[in-house]
Amino acid sequence: MSRRSVRRTRQAGRRAPKRRGPAARHRGGARARSRLLLFGAAIVFASLVAVRFARDGGATTTTAPALSPPSERVRVEILNAGGLDGVARAATAQLREVGFDVVHFGNAVAFDRDSSVVVDRVGRPDLARAVADGLGIRNVLSQPDSNLYVEVSVLLGRDWSAIPPPTSGEVSSGDPWWDARRWIGR
Repeated sequence: MSRRSVRRTRQAGRRAPKRRGPAARHRGGARARSRLLLFGAAIVFASLVAVRFARDGGATTTTAPALSPPSERVRVEILNAGGLDGVARAATAQLREVGFDVVHFGNAVAFDRDSSVVVDRVGRPDLARAVADGLGIRNVLSQPDSNLYVEVSVLLGRDWSAIPPPTSGEVSSGDPWWDARRWIGR
């Protein structure tokens, strides 16, 4: 029935006939369906958050010693001596993030090193130890060489992996609870 005929019927004092068919049954149904869908999505989200908190116990933080940036300029060269792809670049990014001046990175002459070592080149083992702490390397040697334009050389062996040490006073037990990548397994 058209709008005109409904108006005429009402003006004449008669009631408009009831609508019949699918449109009459689902009148206002789109709005109700969208509300129901939104409510369902909210319940699913709340359930995921609750499960994540129950499994992890929430995001906890502990205090760890902070890795402080160097108080002076420390020029560092990083050489990949283990033959693994991309380790020199990863170590460069890690040291630059802490505040060291990496002036050169690349491949060593040979890829025969199993263990990583940090080499002091100017007779200042404290600088080499700071670089070693920044990369998580235990071996530090002192081999002064005045022909090099760096204070510290790093030879990365096959044992080194790019796991950054803590750079601030707090270490998180994982990603925050609201990070959706944890729910879908990355």
